Amino acid sequence: MPWVYLLVAGVLEIVWAYTMKQSHGFSRLLPSIITISTMVASFWLLAVAMRTIPLGTAYTIWTGIGAVGAFLVGIAFWGLLVFSAISDGTKS
Repeated sequence: MPWVYLLVAGVLEIVWAYTMKQSHGFSRLLPSIITISTMVASFWLLAVAMRTIPLGTAYTIWTGIGAVGAFLVGIAFWGLLVFSAISDGTKS
């Protein structure tokens, strides 16, 4: 069960990264509430998973899920172009 908690925590990290962008610097109420709620839930599930899974393993997997997921969300929802983002951060 700790691996399921860790997986869900990683997915929630993707959600809060997405909704943080949608909150426009916490200036929009609903995305801000969702961001904070999913942050808390993600950290809590990570902590629960770390009761069994070693720190280094759990944190690496949680961070990896969030990083890769946020990257893919950027491509899918905001049209992030990988090579232009690497070169100058703008869309072509």
